[in-house]
Amino acid sequence: MTRPKLLVTHPFDEAVALVPVPANAQEHGRESPRQFEGRPHAAYANMVGPFGGVTAAQALQAVLLHPERLGEPVALTINFTAALADAPFRVEAHPVRTNRSTQHWTVTLWQTDAEGVDSVMLTATAVTAVRRDTWSAVDAPMPDVAAPTEVARAPFTDRVAWVGRYDMRPVVGAIPQHWDGSEADSLTRLWLRDDPPRPLDYLSLTALADAFFPRIWRRRARMTPIGTVSMTVYFHASAAELAATGEGYLLGQARAQSFFNGYFDQSAELWNEAGHLLATTHQIVYYKE
Repeated sequence: MTRPKLLVTHPFDEAVALVPVPANAQEHGRESPRQFEGRPHAAYANMVGPFGGVTAAQALQAVLLHPERLGEPVALTINFTAALADAPFRVEAHPVRTNRSTQHWTVTLWQTDAEGVDSVMLTATAVTAVRRDTWSAVDAPMPDVAAPTEVARAPFTDRVAWVGRYDMRPVVGAIPQHWDGSEADSLTRLWLRDDPPRPLDYLSLTALADAFFPRIWRRRARMTPIGTVSMTVYFHASAAELAATGEGYLLGQARAQSFFNGYFDQSAELWNEAGHLLATTHQIVYYKE
């Protein structure tokens, strides 16, 4: 007798799961929920609060689940106003303008404390669009590097839970082995994917865009306290193209351009194994001396 396979939910899908909050008003004769409830997931815990990449994915999920959404994500900007507490949150996505093929969104995520006071923990904007078939080209080809099967996986550290949820294989610019203050360039290239493997989609791609260790650690080899203030992700692939990537690795490349008076930037690109540029991203990060 063949036993049925057990359906196991991936921890990332558990993390980005949102529950609609019933609408108080009827729009066009039907409920049109704009608010969802979720909570941080223990598997993606960071030093303070949850891993920001998953929080960004939760904000995007509120857009993707909205019944009025038009098209697929083109751009997402997340502003982290505070680290989330390990408690439920609410997130609201609002389409502020819909054109024939593009749609502009604002997103707010907040938590309510024990005294019933609401605090905004994240604000965001997003653009979705119905893309048209046009001339296309890529001016950022994937670097020529060894295949992921030829690169050793980085040793797992249990200092923060979320790192264990990714298979990372550094090619160039690994995290410093000696925190001795020796300076180096800020460039890192590595293969990465979800662990356990999971088919790629816009949500997991958003989280992967934030999976690089801070550039200042690479640049100075000092364990400097940091916190991402704002992150933007630009998407360069359709949902079908992401699905075609499947559970394969992505090649990520990250670098900084400037470290100045408590803030540095970090830009990155993500290609699939076939060499398709899937996303580019830029963020500004606070650091403390």
